[in-house]
Amino acid sequence: MTPAASNGTAATSSARFLIVGPQGSGKGTQGVLVAEAFGVPQVATGDIFRANVAGGTELGKRVQAIIEAGDLVPDALTSELVRDRLAQADASEGFLLDGYPRNRGQVDDLDTFLTERGEQLDAVIELEVPREESITRIHQRAVEQGRTDDTEEVIANRLAIYERETAPILDVYRARGLVVRIDGVGTLAEVTARIFEALAARGLAPRHPGAAA
Repeated sequence: MTPAASNGTAATSSARFLIVGPQGSGKGTQGVLVAEAFGVPQVATGDIFRANVAGGTELGKRVQAIIEAGDLVPDALTSELVRDRLAQADASEGFLLDGYPRNRGQVDDLDTFLTERGEQLDAVIELEVPREESITRIHQRAVEQGRTDDTEEVIANRLAIYERETAPILDVYRARGLVVRIDGVGTLAEVTARIFEALAARGLAPRHPGAAA
């Protein structure tokens, strides 16, 4: 039986989400919370790439220079990694993608993959954060984590890539009626509450509502 959500409505039987926002928007943190509440894995391409770099794998050697320059791993390679991850058993009833798709070509790749499986997205969560706020947050993260790849030049390059290549995919998903626009400025709890309220308004109730508290 499908578990009941805290508001008495049936929990969502499957949940396939994207979370989209510029670097520094908090999408990684919010993505974890949404994934936990809906009982699905968070699939973050950045984590996949960094793990391979840290592990010294062949893939890691290929992507290390790209990541450090703030550029993007080629579409074909990225899509192959994501398809492999989504084909794993824990993603059979849903997933939350963070960092993919990044451009229209990757949107097409994801569409093809989902269509072949008879699946579709349930919602695209858009975190809206002003550019200045994103830059401030990234600088703060760099200091806290001692990240050497978050230089001013790299930050500017990443944001420019997002604005040029990733932001336009939202128009594709808006045309499909999938985008949930969320004000990403505020405390962690405030933004999280906005996300779950917006998803609930679309009839998407978490399986584990306590995880969202």
